[in-house]
Amino acid sequence: MTKNLLHRLGQLSTTSLIDAAPTLRILPPRLRPVAPGGHLVGRVVTARANRDLMSVIHALRESGPGDALVVDAGGDDRAVAGELFGTEAQRRGLAGLVILGRSRDTATLAGLPMPVWSTGVAPNAYAAKSLPETGVSLSLDGVRVDPGELIVGDDDGLVVGSEDEFGAAVDAAEAIEAREKGLQARMLDGASLFDVMNYDEHLAALRDGRPGGLAFG
Repeated sequence: MTKNLLHRLGQLSTTSLIDAAPTLRILPPRLRPVAPGGHLVGRVVTARANRDLMSVIHALRESGPGDALVVDAGGDDRAVAGELFGTEAQRRGLAGLVILGRSRDTATLAGLPMPVWSTGVAPNAYAAKSLPETGVSLSLDGVRVDPGELIVGDDDGLVVGSEDEFGAAVDAAEAIEAREKGLQARMLDGASLFDVMNYDEHLAALRDGRPGGLAFG
């Protein structure tokens, strides 16, 4: 099931997935793609860096094709990944890197086909002196991320959940995406946004004190 599920998730936006399953966890919005246009679908491998490079390097050595390395840098003043780290991750077939912390060598990372998210950039990096801490549950600004979970990311953000959670959401997310693409096609052909949603009915219900419900169709 996993291979088919990953393929289907690779065709879906994070917005459709969240609309279909609001209980999927959204990673902190300060995580932004180093280069726009990337799409991440992978299985989570974790590293708690503690302001040091050893955990990140060790987790990279433990990672392989299809893995998404998620790092809690433990600080926001120095980088924990750059061009050599990113290039090795690409060589190993990783699906992507997600760093709650800073990256560097931005031009090189942006040129890799493997997508990278971080909270910012810095020219200097932490030292590599501490014993590695990998394969642990992380709390990224209060959002839990566990090893072995699935993660999906695009320019709108990153969502994480179990295989079962994504499996339960994928049918509805596909239906949402297909419907919205159809509505957009109608609008590109000249239909108004107000032709494809029940705004007047919804507004009338609210004015009458009824709950209503905004819908597209």
